[in-house]
Amino acid sequence: MDSEISFVEHLEELRRRIIISVVALIAGAVACLPFAPQILTALRSPASGLIDKLAFFSPQDAFVIYMRIGFMGGLILAFPVIAYQFWAFVSPAIEDRFKKNTVLLAFFCVCAFVSGCAFSYFILLPKALTFLLGIGSENLEPVISAANYVSFVTAIIVSCGLVFQMPVLSFLLTRTGLVNSGMLRKKFKYAVIIIFIAAAVITPTVDAFNMLILAVPMLLLYEISIWVSAIAGRCAPKGQQPEGYGRAG
Repeated sequence: MDSEISFVEHLEELRRRIIISVVALIAGAVACLPFAPQILTALRSPASGLIDKLAFFSPQDAFVIYMRIGFMGGLILAFPVIAYQFWAFVSPAIEDRFKKNTVLLAFFCVCAFVSGCAFSYFILLPKALTFLLGIGSENLEPVISAANYVSFVTAIIVSCGLVFQMPVLSFLLTRTGLVNSGMLRKKFKYAVIIIFIAAAVITPTVDAFNMLILAVPMLLLYEISIWVSAIAGRCAPKGQQPEGYGRAG
């Protein structure tokens, strides 16, 4: 009976935190909508000198584009709230002393997300767009759909923001006992393969250079994740350290 009550309580808490996150997302999107034209101008910046104007091909395209931009802006604005709700929900699975640091952990989660978005915006996207728009430029005149361009750019920005959560996820999984630094180190060769596949999927180019631009930081993030896991394991109370917790190297 207690387990059923506990399960129902967990579902109710999950529902409440999802509702808060959705409300924050909607509020962020509404706040961003009036600035959609300015945000679109900013999103065009990585293609500066490559695309003169973006086109739309149906009456509703401009509306859909601005709604999409508002949603993306809302997601970025609401991410601190979403991160906090996530950490607050999973904190019961972590020791009491880490529950007190929910705000700090959410802060690191937000910093990682923003770092990933900034990396994609300032480094990855300009290189990828230069490569893609340079293909066939002698014979082909690019007429880029605004809807396709916004989808392309926002997908890469959000994907990189999520990829940069790797160390934070490593900490969480280590504290809950699902992984340890020794396990992560042992699986390094498989991680390399997965990372290069993920980099190839996220980076929509066929050249190795652009794939490496994302793959190298992801490899570095994986290495950081191993050390984060080792530190998280050492900080666990005696008798609760996961096997292999202390082996980062």
